[in-house]
Amino acid sequence: MAPPNALPPSAFFTTLLTLLSLEQDSEIAETTLLLSSAPLSTLSRAGLAILNLSIQSLKTGLGGRSVVELGLDSAIVSKDTKGELPEHGIRTGDIVRLAEMPKGTAKKKEVSELKGKGVEGVVIRVGERAVWVALGKEGNGSEDVEGVPDGKLWLVKLANDVTYKRMNQTLTKLLETSESSYTMLQRVLLGLSFPGTPDMDKVKDIVFFDPTLNASQRDAVRFALSSPEIALIHGPPGTGKTYTLIELILQLLKDGQRVLVCGPSNISVDNIVERLALTSPGTPIVRLGHPARLLPGVLNHSLEVLTRTSEAASIVSDVRKEMDEKQASIRKSRNGRERRAIYADLKELRKEYREREGKCIDGLVKGSQVVLSTLHGAGGRQVRNEKFDVVVIDEASQALEPQCWIPLVLCGGNVQKLVLAGDHLQLPPTVKSVDNKDNKDDKKAKMKELEEDLAKLSVKDEEMRIARNWSLETTMFDRLLGMHGPKIKRLLNTQYRMHEKIMRFPSDELYEGKLVAADAVKARLLKHLPYQVKETEDTVEPLVFYDTQGEDFPEKTEDDSGGSVKKSILLGDSKSNEMEAAVVAMHVRNLMEAGLRDEDIAVVTPYNAQLAILSSMLKEKYPNIELGSVDGFQGREKEAVIVSLVRSNAEKEVGFLGEKRRLNGKFNLPMRLRLIFPFILTARKRQHCPVSASQRRICSGHHYSRPIMSDHLDSCDDPTKKAFMYSWRFGNSVERQSISQEVDEIPRG
Repeated sequence: MAPPNALPPSAFFTTLLTLLSLEQDSEIAETTLLLSSAPLSTLSRAGLAILNLSIQSLKTGLGGRSVVELGLDSAIVSKDTKGELPEHGIRTGDIVRLAEMPKGTAKKKEVSELKGKGVEGVVIRVGERAVWVALGKEGNGSEDVEGVPDGKLWLVKLANDVTYKRMNQTLTKLLETSESSYTMLQRVLLGLSFPGTPDMDKVKDIVFFDPTLNASQRDAVRFALSSPEIALIHGPPGTGKTYTLIELILQLLKDGQRVLVCGPSNISVDNIVERLALTSPGTPIVRLGHPARLLPGVLNHSLEVLTRTSEAASIVSDVRKEMDEKQASIRKSRNGRERRAIYADLKELRKEYREREGKCIDGLVKGSQVVLSTLHGAGGRQVRNEKFDVVVIDEASQALEPQCWIPLVLCGGNVQKLVLAGDHLQLPPTVKSVDNKDNKDDKKAKMKELEEDLAKLSVKDEEMRIARNWSLETTMFDRLLGMHGPKIKRLLNTQYRMHEKIMRFPSDELYEGKLVAADAVKARLLKHLPYQVKETEDTVEPLVFYDTQGEDFPEKTEDDSGGSVKKSILLGDSKSNEMEAAVVAMHVRNLMEAGLRDEDIAVVTPYNAQLAILSSMLKEKYPNIELGSVDGFQGREKEAVIVSLVRSNAEKEVGFLGEKRRLNGKFNLPMRLRLIFPFILTARKRQHCPVSASQRRICSGHHYSRPIMSDHLDSCDDPTKKAFMYSWRFGNSVERQSISQEVDEIPRG
């Protein structure tokens, strides 16, 4: 008997393929429209491009591909910028195009033509002052070094079709597999069989490598070890999920099992590589792909470094050296015939290099007990013939379900067990096609085609309804939990990050009140930092709300594309609030004057437009302060986090506050202090308040401000001073620190 709410495998994979096609169409349409319509400056402001670059170096990377280092052109580097790249959204693994910058005198047609030229590549490393790009399209072995332009360049992010190809390949292979050929693990994942019962007696006496693990962490490790097919480890922020996984991996290795560890992003994988290398330095591990962070603990185990430093590296080092010399000579030569001859030599050397390197890589991977990779990378040729007993996926609630099938299907062996770790009560993976209204006709046609395909499979009415309402936002973690119930999951309940009062909202609202703050952090405030911090109203409170209600704090919807590109595509209807940003800047200054270090402060906002304003106000004065979006900051932590919610409108629209999981992400970032600037905190007392009762309980018991009467502001034209006047403390005190010499005392009203 199958578990409830399980679609037949053929219907399930057919549905996923359709949804994946819609998602790819949305991404391609968005990118195509932006590149064809938006000015370069607009793409740069949106974080999709970096302008005014030049080539700093050209070397040979993994696979013999040419790697170009790009930094700001020397002509525009100033003392203020120190060569640092502007704020951008280009990340490791992105598919990009490198092209020549149009000259200032170029006509519109010439600019459009230049946009379509250049070479494509994959970003393998991002630094403050440079970006490294491996040239050529990933996966097809092409080499576009001949097309590298000279002069001033620009880099733009493209739609990543390589990822979609691998997910499609995986789902198609599953669709073509008969049910009789499924492994027991696959049957459980597809709802064809119930999970086996864990044999806890076998693991009750295990000796833990880490004696500091708490009771819930130990229980999760025992559960994962004893579960025959699947185990879900539910790790809310700060509960030590990574430490739990490290213990699990070491226990599996002790049992002689080979483990493949994956995650949806480079960061998620690198965190485990770093911890595993420190905890068990003698364990042979290898990290596939290119680490996003250049930490020694990561790089020393990456294929990029191992192919240069291992005993087998000598078979490729001489060819690499010769290729690097050829690459360097290309830039020096201006003779066309000479350059073509060098390219021909490089082509032959590259062929020889790949053959030698392939043998080296095979030996390194086969000799590793633990292989770590992104989910996408787990479908690469390096592991196609490798066998693993257990697959562990970290941050599984951030991964699309088709991604999670890649290591289970495209690797050589039949995986026996899958462990998923994550938090399904935080943000799901980003799915653009869900709210995309621009391709509704295409979506309607594809969904109709899906229904016709499902009808041919003779699915039942209830199954048709389930398929029709399915979304890529439903992760494998979500689906398995809904299908098999809580018996396949263990919760990590002790958090080591936040003050108890900061923890209260996520615990009560999302985790059924089950979270417990560890003694070491439950009462920890900024004034308790290991360096001297003055006692102020901000440093003695863990949670502070500021109500910026009023017409003087209006939100603004950005549309800086000049009407040529829809703002919903460019910035996602990005919004800003300059007055609120001024108040945020003031409180950053207050924290700094109290003695807090800028590297211990983060400012978070859900809108890119607000992020740009905050960056212009703060980054130059406080270079180490971390600015970011809610989604981009998930999983990170700082001593003090200031949140700018932005929304202030007559319609009482709250935007992201309607998504409980995103609000959860905001509350789980700080360790000692959270300052929140929301207009909606006054609106919540009204009849149609969208904020829950539990949020009101949090606010009513804490330190928060209210607006002073607007007639005290009529004579004030300076937005920063006016914003300051709104910082009216609840109770009988008024903040007397002035923003300028002209404001030294605020009237009480």
